[in-house]
Amino acid sequence: MKKVFVLALALVVAGLAFAGGGQQAGGGAAKPVVVQIGYENNPGEPVDLAAHEWKRVLEELSGGTMSVELFPSNQLGSKDQIMDQMLAGMNVITLADGGFFADRGAPDMGIVVAPYFFASWDEVWKLQTSDWWKGQEKILAGKGLQVLAANWMYGDRHTLNKRPIRTVADWAGQKIRSPNNTAQIKGLEIMGAQPTPLPLGEVYTALQQGVVDGVENPLTVLYGQKFYETAKYLTLDGHIRMFTAWFCGTQWYNTLTPQQQQWVAEAGVAAGRFNNNLVENAAQEYIDAFKKEGVEIIEIDVAAFQAKARPYYDLPEFTSVWSKGLYETASKAKALQ
Repeated sequence: MKKVFVLALALVVAGLAFAGGGQQAGGGAAKPVVVQIGYENNPGEPVDLAAHEWKRVLEELSGGTMSVELFPSNQLGSKDQIMDQMLAGMNVITLADGGFFADRGAPDMGIVVAPYFFASWDEVWKLQTSDWWKGQEKILAGKGLQVLAANWMYGDRHTLNKRPIRTVADWAGQKIRSPNNTAQIKGLEIMGAQPTPLPLGEVYTALQQGVVDGVENPLTVLYGQKFYETAKYLTLDGHIRMFTAWFCGTQWYNTLTPQQQQWVAEAGVAAGRFNNNLVENAAQEYIDAFKKEGVEIIEIDVAAFQAKARPYYDLPEFTSVWSKGLYETASKAKALQ
């Protein structure tokens, strides 16, 4: 049934994408250009609230000539499935990080999700606005994926688990849900865990059934997905400072006029600022909310975790595909001035 639903949805979306810039056949009045934004996050999470802001801003900028439809909670499929839809020319937008982009033709992007690569959010934004990052976006566009807005703070990724992780040694044997990309899978492995790639929408059930022992993600996602109902130990390890990028397929993007392309990107960046304000101001509120749900908050010796992660950059999975001197190049791009 799921395959039938996805196929039917693909046919509908393909019909909308075929409309291109929105002109009716026969030279009639222009139809609104429909933009579909799909994501794993549930209604009420900062990403979802900011997506509504994107919809509001874009429809306002375009004077109603562009229409946005939002699909939270994996309604359009998993991240990989939406990427495949993009490459097929459909009018969809979703979010992803450097780990996913690394597996989609821009391997150097994977370094931004290396454990403890960023020491601060200032470093994140320095790199995200650097010439190096812009060059990576061009590489990705050549692979069929057009970045629209990369200024979205997803948050510090922490670990919520059924058993306490207080020291580096406690990672051993823990089955931790991982996003399905090599960079983040290897990041959990280097810490000693057993990564289990799953779409975010399947994690709640996986926790209930014991398929995984825990899950790592920003506080907003861990709470918004209600994982605390099964896992009661929250380790504030902050192993990745995650920024995310929203993107679409270049095939569909090129059907838009330059003005429409500008509107979509401008609205996405504005919504990113809206999102970041929500995430930055809510951290303590989420900590308090977890405590009310009976979750133990665990502080760690960050230095020990950082030391455990250092061999990551020498893994053959990366040294065989990364550009020569990537660590030095990316480190320079994130250096504060």
